[in-house]
Amino acid sequence: MKTALSVVLLLMGLASAQFQFFDQFFHGSHQQQQAPQEKQNVASDSSWYRSNWEGATCDKYLCPDTLACVHFPHHCPCPHPDVEDKVELGDGIAICASKGGFKAGEAARKVELARKGLL
Repeated sequence: MKTALSVVLLLMGLASAQFQFFDQFFHGSHQQQQAPQEKQNVASDSSWYRSNWEGATCDKYLCPDTLACVHFPHHCPCPHPDVEDKVELGDGIAICASKGGFKAGEAARKVELARKGLL
């Protein structure tokens, strides 16, 4: 009798574990259901940018692309320096251009060729 009772309890334990496994597999555990909130995309308008622009403090020149505070507009950094080179055109004007190749200064060389009408 004692052995039969042990076998019944063992089978009940296995059945319970099996149902818990399938419940978690198909429905997720209760902890997974309370997952942290996913990050949301920024708004599709310029409200996020404008609020950061308005909240920035700068007594000189506030760069429109990076919101960096610099003395002169041509001192603004490029927003993506890993893939852009800053090229100064003269007269206090600078642009950011995609890096042009494997050699340093390739973007500046191509901009100069374009200014001369050779590219």
